[in-house]
Amino acid sequence: MSDRDSIFDTVKAQIEPFNKKGVTVTEATTFQGDLEWDSLTVMDFVAAIEDEFDIIITMNMQAEIETVGQLADAVAKLKN
Repeated sequence: MSDRDSIFDTVKAQIEPFNKKGVTVTEATTFQGDLEWDSLTVMDFVAAIEDEFDIIITMNMQAEIETVGQLADAVAKLKN
């Protein structure tokens, strides 16, 4: 399993407590459209991801991340 796959699996696990609609999470799952998260949920989730990976995701970065796959890519980039 690659580091990126491992990151994706961890991100997916972090999504579960916030996945109130029971959406099947894939690389293409969107936070806004598919999961229907409001801004407070996004903030709580970002804090959980930052804690899990010991990284900081800037507001500019957050604005560009729309899918779970994009988030996994961003985390992989920040960890290196």
